[in-house]
Amino acid sequence: MLSERRRRVLKALVEEYIASGQPVGSKLLVDCYHLGCSPATVRSELAALEETGYVYQPHVSSGRVPTDTGYRAFVDELLETGEPAVDSEALQVRRSYLEIAGEIDELIRQTSVALSHLTHYVAVVMAPTLNLSRIKRVDLVSMGPRRALLVVITESGQVVSRHVALSDDTTPEQLAEAERALNASLADKRAVEVRPLLRALDTGRAGHALLAEIMGQVLDCLEEADRDRLYHVGVPELLALPEFADTSVIRPFLTVLEDGLVMLETLSEVMRDGGLTVRIGSENRARELGHMSLVATKYGSENADGIVGVIGPTRMDYSRSIAAVHSAAEGLSEALGGSAENA
Repeated sequence: MLSERRRRVLKALVEEYIASGQPVGSKLLVDCYHLGCSPATVRSELAALEETGYVYQPHVSSGRVPTDTGYRAFVDELLETGEPAVDSEALQVRRSYLEIAGEIDELIRQTSVALSHLTHYVAVVMAPTLNLSRIKRVDLVSMGPRRALLVVITESGQVVSRHVALSDDTTPEQLAEAERALNASLADKRAVEVRPLLRALDTGRAGHALLAEIMGQVLDCLEEADRDRLYHVGVPELLALPEFADTSVIRPFLTVLEDGLVMLETLSEVMRDGGLTVRIGSENRARELGHMSLVATKYGSENADGIVGVIGPTRMDYSRSIAAVHSAAEGLSEALGGSAENA
């Protein structure tokens, strides 16, 4: 447990290091921060913080740099003292979400761009799982005797489509009848509820073979879209930071980001944690994120599992990042008719 004075010194050091990216000396802390103690006392407190693992000294003659433990103490205090203020730019971004509600792909794209712009880090947004979303409507468009365009629209505004190759010649009238039957059966159903309906269909009855074929395509369409629901933007922002001048430091993270599977697993852990999550450096289970910090939270309705967050260096502006992520989650949830998880 840190004393009040030691806590103030650590807070000042973290804030200065976040701003400058340079090791912080005791003289700078005394000159620029109102710590209420002498230079000798500040030096003593820095030595104690180093001994207990909150800061370290990269070189004998340099100042100190926060460790992951030091960042954790800083972030925990930040979260305990209440939500950081959301600036006017973030609020404007949030209001703009409502103008494009229902167009979820565009909504997520704009969220990613806005978050990266606000924080200067990589923004990541995971769309809600389509298998958990309720089907609002199924559209079928004839493209020929044995071809059709299938469009599935969910209650959250997600739209997925695919071209379907039909087993038998099918007229536009037959396709329209199948569309009516599908909408009557699938409206307000989740994928898990569609599968029993598919198994129960008697494909020997007139029209049921076509229904079964398209119903199977609906399920395949939703599952395929779920494998590609992670959006990210902002890699150039990270590459401009001094921490990553040596690209070998950031290369493992970029590999994970492009691969997607590890990132999906990392973000899915946010679901289990609940609320707003901050993971710092070595706290991340994926070793590729050992030099990175993640701030993320859920958004959407009670049953949705959409996640929004930012990933940056451990020298992250945590206050701004937490505020921006919280604002983005609230905006997405409002646009989708749900509510974000409280931090």
